[in-house]
Amino acid sequence: MAAKKRSGGRKKPSKRKYGKAASKRVESAMRRRKRGTLRSGPGGKGGKVKSREQAIAIGLSEARKKGAKVPRKKGGRKKSRR
Repeated sequence: MAAKKRSGGRKKPSKRKYGKAASKRVESAMRRRKRGTLRSGPGGKGGKVKSREQAIAIGLSEARKKGAKVPRKKGGRKKSRR
């Protein structure tokens, strides 16, 4: 009989990466995309958003602006060339 392996410590409860408000914003953006009212660009002056990924990005961006719990964007600062 093989014995089950156990980890040394107790399992920590997982911490939420995204807050509830952030998921509401993404949900709203996805719904607007389906209706065809979600637009890209500052102030919604761009074209219609058709991509699912873009809709999620817009929802997270809106959540960030409203101060919801959303991790920072990936990617470092751009280095200027001389």
